[in-house]
Amino acid sequence: MLALAGCANDPAPSEQMRLTISAVEQARAIGADDQTPEMQLAEAKLARAEKNMGEEDYKRARVFAEQAELDARLAEAKVLTQKSEAQLADLNARITRLRKQLGDVQ
Repeated sequence: MLALAGCANDPAPSEQMRLTISAVEQARAIGADDQTPEMQLAEAKLARAEKNMGEEDYKRARVFAEQAELDARLAEAKVLTQKSEAQLADLNARITRLRKQLGDVQ
């Protein structure tokens, strides 16, 4: 009975919800979209957390919000990695062209 009473006294995870919403918005701003699987997970878990908040099931809301935040951060990291890899490939192609041009000059 005490365990159930402890669950009922979980505080609303307002700060975690704020962090999660911010992480989702940041990931979107970086370029994560609905095609990114981690972003799909983040948004689904955020929706579930919001539903749990409305039901005052704060423990589950916190868990889903934390998971959604991590999924959004992973989506952001993957998008940034892809962008960095594309920039690196572009730089390598430029270096190759310059080497070829220098080789043709000599």
